[in-house]
Amino acid sequence: MIILILLSVLTVLPLWFVITGSFMGSGEFSGNFKTVLNDTTGKVSWPFLPLYPTLRSYIELLLDSPKFFIVFWNSCKQVFPSLLGQLLIAVPAAWSFARFHFKGKRIIFTIYIILMVMPFQVTMVSTYLVLDRIHLLDSHLAIIIPAIFSTFPVFIMVKFFKAIPRSLIEAARIDGAGEWKLFINIGIPMGAGGIISAMILDFLELYNAIEQPLNFIKTTSLWPLTLYLPGISVQKAGISLVASVVMLLPALLLFLYGQKYLEQGIMVTGIKE
Repeated sequence: MIILILLSVLTVLPLWFVITGSFMGSGEFSGNFKTVLNDTTGKVSWPFLPLYPTLRSYIELLLDSPKFFIVFWNSCKQVFPSLLGQLLIAVPAAWSFARFHFKGKRIIFTIYIILMVMPFQVTMVSTYLVLDRIHLLDSHLAIIIPAIFSTFPVFIMVKFFKAIPRSLIEAARIDGAGEWKLFINIGIPMGAGGIISAMILDFLELYNAIEQPLNFIKTTSLWPLTLYLPGISVQKAGISLVASVVMLLPALLLFLYGQKYLEQGIMVTGIKE
C-alpha cells in the first residue's frame, strides 16, 4: 500500500505543479524559475501552494486572448466530427466482423490489426500524398478523414459484440427480428460499453494529437490547442500553465466519467479467444 501511495503521488505531482503554477503571479513565477528563464545555474524552487495566489493569468487567457478560443474551437471542429464519423463507420464494421462469416474475413481483420499497431510516422507520407491528391491538405478535413477510418475502435468493439450470447441472437431471429433490428435493438445496447470506451480513448488521442495537425495543417488559424501551447513565449509561461489546465479539464472529466467503461474495454480486449 505504501509503494502504491508513493507511485500515485509521483504520478499526481506534475499535475499539481501545473495547477498551482497557474495561480502564481508573474513575479512569483519568475522568481521561482529565474535560473531557467535567465539560463543561469542554480536550483528551481516550487512551493506546495502559491505564496500570493492570483487569477490574473486566467483573466488574461480567458478574457484577453481571443486566439485561445479560436484554437479551442478548431480542436472541437476536428475532434467531434471525427468521433461521429467513427461511430458511423466503426460500429457497423465491428458488428460485421463479430457476427457475420464471409470470405476473407480473417485476412481483412488481420490487416486492420496491422494498421492499428503501425505508428503514425510509418503511414505519414502515404497519408500526406493521398490528402494532397484529393486536395484536403491544410484543412480540418485533413485531420477528420483519416481519423474516421481509424481501425482502433473497430478492434475494441469487436470484442464486445462477440461477447453477446449467441442464444439471445437466435431467440431474436426466431421472433422475426431482421439483421437491422438485431444490430439496433441488441448489438448497440449490449455493446454500449465497448462503443463508449472506444470513443473515450479516441477522444483522448485526437484531442492530444500533435503530429497530425503539425504535418497536415500549415495555416496557423486552423491549428488546434495542442499546437497553441508550444507557441506561448517563455515570458508568458504562467498563461501556458493556465492553458494547460483548461485543456486538461475536458479530457480529465471525460476520463473520470468513462473510467468503468475503459476498465471493461481493457478486460475484454485482454481475453484470448
